[in-house]
Amino acid sequence: MNKTIILWLGSTAIFLLLLSACGPGNSGPLPYLGFHDTDAETGDTIYHQIRDFAFVDQDSQVITNEFFDDKIYIADFFFTSCPTICPKVKAQMLRIYEKYEDNDQVALLSHTIDVKRDTVGRLKKYAEGLGADSPKWRFVTGDRDSIYDITYDYISTALEAPDVPGGFDHSGWILLIDKGRHLRAYADGTKPEKVDHFLTQIDQLLAEYEPTADANE
Repeated sequence: MNKTIILWLGSTAIFLLLLSACGPGNSGPLPYLGFHDTDAETGDTIYHQIRDFAFVDQDSQVITNEFFDDKIYIADFFFTSCPTICPKVKAQMLRIYEKYEDNDQVALLSHTIDVKRDTVGRLKKYAEGLGADSPKWRFVTGDRDSIYDITYDYISTALEAPDVPGGFDHSGWILLIDKGRHLRAYADGTKPEKVDHFLTQIDQLLAEYEPTADANE
């Protein structure tokens, strides 16, 4: 049985995951992470989902959940002037982008948490500096409360913290979301070896959507 335990300690969310179906080398379905509920009438499990959202990307386009219809996507939170973990995380996001650049089923979504300074123009320049010049990777800004609230859906954190370098305290998670808006895997984006495993989990999730032999008969 899979169990997910999430502890909140101040500004930091700590995952304690006991996942018997997600061990190294396992090629089966990934678990559903986050808070679960049960349908009172059917008894079915209701899995944690990312809420509806609408943000503005580096090309001044409104990005909603519909942009990710029929796609899995990888999400993170950052700000362009971050002097600490963001460059490390973005280096790993760039690895993912480059690996799946030609795969139409995979997209990336980076939310700025510095909505005052990270204008659309600044996000555009930042994306171009990374070499992310394809529609596959969206860098978004928007209403501050909307962005900060949605961090909870991703089991992440973002706080204004004047005493922290850069002025923000945030997690460095890279998060994998399936086609049903469910959180299925995560990795510490500051550690390349963790992202190595995360890449295999992306492949596992893609495999879940491959047609089976029975379905083709």
